[in-house]
Amino acid sequence: QTAVMEDFWVTALWALRIWLYLIVIFIMVPAMFGFSLGISEAYMNILMKTLEWATMKMQKAKATEQTLKHTDSSGEEDGSMEKELEELRRSRPKPPDGGDFTLSDCFYFTRRGIESIIEDEVTQRFSSEELVSWNLLTRTNNDFQYISLRLTLVYGLGIFVRYCILAPLRITLACIGLSWLVVGTSAVGLLPNWRYATCLEMLTMGLSPAVHHCAHEQNIPKKGGICVANHTSPIDIVILCNDTCYAMVGQVHGGLMGIVQRAMVRSCPHVWFERAEMKDRHLVTQRLKDHVNDKTKLPILIFPEGTCINNTSVMMFKKGSFEIGATIYPVAIKYDPKFGDAFWNSSKYSMVNYLLMMMTSWALVCNVWYLPAMHQREGEDAVQFANRVKSAIARQGGLVDLQWDGALKRAKVKESFKEQQQKKYSSMVVGDESSNSD
Repeated sequence: QTAVMEDFWVTALWALRIWLYLIVIFIMVPAMFGFSLGISEAYMNILMKTLEWATMKMQKAKATEQTLKHTDSSGEEDGSMEKELEELRRSRPKPPDGGDFTLSDCFYFTRRGIESIIEDEVTQRFSSEELVSWNLLTRTNNDFQYISLRLTLVYGLGIFVRYCILAPLRITLACIGLSWLVVGTSAVGLLPNWRYATCLEMLTMGLSPAVHHCAHEQNIPKKGGICVANHTSPIDIVILCNDTCYAMVGQVHGGLMGIVQRAMVRSCPHVWFERAEMKDRHLVTQRLKDHVNDKTKLPILIFPEGTCINNTSVMMFKKGSFEIGATIYPVAIKYDPKFGDAFWNSSKYSMVNYLLMMMTSWALVCNVWYLPAMHQREGEDAVQFANRVKSAIARQGGLVDLQWDGALKRAKVKESFKEQQQKKYSSMVVGDESSNSD
């Protein structure tokens, strides 16, 4: 039995050594010297053709199903309100004299009102983006039904490819990239600058992204400025850092994240705050001003929304970044949901679960637009400036421009907003106070 175990471990170590050799030769070495062997391009071409074929099958099946439904439901009546009210009134006596109102009617309008609240503009921005067709990643899509044996076999083959080939490869690359990041940034004084960029590329390849840049080189953020972008995922940072290096702003963490933060701050001056300092808005503003005024330091990367949004819209930008008076470099990021859901729902998934979901998806495909630099206009306050930058990002990325605060994801609506709505309704009921005083 001991001999069998020894043979097993020898075979496992041999397989692991071959696996690492292949990764180093075909992925790490080309990444270090800035060229590609075309493996990722071939994979994306095959994936595109497969998804197009699956979509065509789905559309044909859906067209047939809609034709059958149209034939079967040609005699159905309209007027769901009348039907539902009739059901509610069935067990209620009719009013004795005139009118057609019963108290049970209130239940219908109450239910419809609650449904409208649940489907408000804020709540639906923190759930996964709806897909037009099935992307062979899950069978929980309500629109998907059994189409054909071939499509089911392709789905099974996709599970094998994603979990048995792509996931181990991506996890290995992510571990190598993270280790290289910690070691490289800790010894940055002894290593050339390109080593820092290479470790970021390792982290990026661990998620198999295909990034399409739609910008001119002069729009890349420069030193002494602030880069602001819409926020969908923590992966936004890794993707943007592959184009240029940034100084990060955030709270000091412990554990593995703390080790990474302490390593990164040795390579360049990032702006980390203690938990108590984050509550002092004036201290945060002053630290940002001091960093921006030093033209030798890297541009700051900030996500003014303060939370991740589901890749469909841009929500309110916090005004703090726009009170400093620095040059603002807007960046719009838009992921293609067909290849994987990049949105991180932090209230539902931990960081580890989210990264595993990303590593078992087909790929991350996104467009990145570097917009021209923007400055605060004369007579324009910080809120107006923030809204103007947000509108430019939303317009370029094809995102919905919303005025709601992303903090409503976890916090309650401010009392001042409630009072504003109450006063508005009160003026409708009792009339204008000024007219009553007259």
